[in-house]
Amino acid sequence: MPAVLNPSPLFLPCAAGVEPLLADEVRAILTAAGAPRAAESVRAERGGVSLIGSAATAMRLNLESRLAQRVLWQVAEGGYRDERDLYELACSVRWSDWITPRQTLRVDTTAVRSPLQSLHFASLRIKDAVCDVMREDSGERPNVDPHRPDLSLVLHLHEDHATISVDLSGEALFKRGWREAKGEAPLKETLAAAMLAAAGWHGRPEDGALLDPCCGAGTIAIEAAQIACGIAPGLQRSFAFERLQPFRLEAPAWQAMKAEARARVHAPAVPVFAGDVSFRMTDFATRNAERAGVAHAIEFKTMDALQRPCPAERGVLVLNPPYGERIDAKGTGSAGQAARLVREDFEGGGTSQAFFSSLAAHWKRHHAGWTAWVLTPDAKLGQAMRLKESRRVPMWNGPIECRLLRFDLVAGSNRAGRPAEGAPVRDADQDA
Repeated sequence: MPAVLNPSPLFLPCAAGVEPLLADEVRAILTAAGAPRAAESVRAERGGVSLIGSAATAMRLNLESRLAQRVLWQVAEGGYRDERDLYELACSVRWSDWITPRQTLRVDTTAVRSPLQSLHFASLRIKDAVCDVMREDSGERPNVDPHRPDLSLVLHLHEDHATISVDLSGEALFKRGWREAKGEAPLKETLAAAMLAAAGWHGRPEDGALLDPCCGAGTIAIEAAQIACGIAPGLQRSFAFERLQPFRLEAPAWQAMKAEARARVHAPAVPVFAGDVSFRMTDFATRNAERAGVAHAIEFKTMDALQRPCPAERGVLVLNPPYGERIDAKGTGSAGQAARLVREDFEGGGTSQAFFSSLAAHWKRHHAGWTAWVLTPDAKLGQAMRLKESRRVPMWNGPIECRLLRFDLVAGSNRAGRPAEGAPVRDADQDA
C-alpha cells in the first residue's frame, strides 16, 4: 500500500532573476486553489522559491506554474562532513515507499561551497544507500536509468548541510509538450513566460494586445496565447510523480485537477499577434501553435519588423530580437558573462545598430502609446535605439546575462520612455 504523504518542504528552482516573479505566481496559484496556508509559506530564495506543501500542492504547481523549472519534494536534510554522512542521511528514508525494485532511479548533485572533492562520488553514495535500503526491505534493488528514471533524486550540498529531494517533474517544466520544430536558439518557454510576467501582461482585456514582431519559433506568442486562453502550461504533458508510489493514492485528485484545468480553457480574452521576416520561422511558429492548441488565438504574418503596421490601438510589444545567428557567452567573471554577437548582418543586410535604430523609429511612428519590452544582452541597446528605458529587469538566457528593457513609446520623439522629471530609471537589480 503506498504511503500517505504529509506536507513537506518544496523547492521550485528557476532562472536567476525570476525568483520574485515566481514567488508571486506560486502565491496566486495556491490562493486561487484555496490553499492560503501554503501560499503564506512561500519564500523567494536565491535560485528559486521554497514553501511547505501537500501532494495536491505539488501536483498543482507542476500543472500550473509557467516560471518554475521543476518541483522538488524534500525527503531528508541534515548536517554532513563527508560521504559517509550522506550515505546515512539517504538510509533514513524508506525508499520502498516511493518505488518498487522493478523501477529505476538517478541521482543528480548540486553544490555551493561544499568541501567534498567529487560530486560524482557523492551521487554514487546516495544511489548505494537507496539500493541498500530497498535490498534490505525486499531482497531486490532497483537499476539506474540516466535518461528517464522513475525516481529522480536531487542532492544539494551547502557548506555543511545537505538536502535530498525527489524531482516530481521529470523533464524540465519548460518542456510543455507541444514543441517539435525548433528554430535556431529557441527561447525557453519559462523565460518567455517570465518576460510576460515582468511586463505585467496577464492576457486580460485591460492588458491590451500583444505583438512579437520577431517571433522566431513563436515561443513568446504561444505562451501569451495560452495565458489569454486560460490554458495551464502542463496540461499537455506527463510528470514523474505519476510513476511514484505515494501519488497512486492521489490519482483521482490528479484526474479531477486536470479536468478542472481543461474546463477553464476559453476563447482568447485579448488578441495576440506575431510574425517574422522568415517564411521558414513563421511556418515553424504556426505549426508549434497548432500543437499547443492556440493557432486560433494568434495572427501570424511573414513580414519585416520594420514594415509591420500597428495591429491594435494599444498594446504591448514583447520580443527577443535577433542578434545574428546566435549569442555566445564569453568571460568567466563573477559579475556575469557578457555576450558576443556572432554575425552582424540583419534583415536587408544591414548592421545591428542600423536595424535597432530603424526599429525604434518605426515604433515611434506607428506604435505611439504602446509599451515595448526587449530582452537583450547589450547594455547599450537603448543608445542604439535612441530610446530611454524606463525599467531594466535582469534575466538570464541560459548562460547569458541579459536585461529586459521597457520602453514607453511616444510619437516622433527621441525622448520616448523618459521618466518624469526627477524620477530615476528603475533598475530591478536593486530589487534582487
